[in-house]
Amino acid sequence: MALWLVAAAIHGLVGVAMGAYAAHGMAGTIEPQRQAWMETAVSYQMWHALALLAVAALAANHGMRERSPGGAALALAGVGFFLGALLFSGSLYLLALAGSRGLVWVTPFGGVAFLVGWVALGWYGIAQWRNGANPVR
Repeated sequence: MALWLVAAAIHGLVGVAMGAYAAHGMAGTIEPQRQAWMETAVSYQMWHALALLAVAALAANHGMRERSPGGAALALAGVGFFLGALLFSGSLYLLALAGSRGLVWVTPFGGVAFLVGWVALGWYGIAQWRNGANPVR
């Protein structure tokens, strides 16, 4: 649980800092496309910081032991959300700030990691439902 809480806090912190920089430090100084990349990166990072917070809350309620119903799926959801934000948002930040297209090939991998995280979270919910448990208490 603590791991996902820390991950949520890190992504939330970076998302707020980058959003503030985009809104105040970069406003009017870069072309609109680069500003749009920053806004997209911040948006995805913040949403997935909240998703990591949900994973932390679920882990606190139900644990993430592999033998518990959906425990592995919950862990996979956390990994997917964390890596997705790192790869997707990180590569867009680099593109927007440095104009470097060197890591732009990483962006789709971050998107896939997000999708894996959401599928795994759904898998966790199904496992809880099948076990007769309410996934959120």
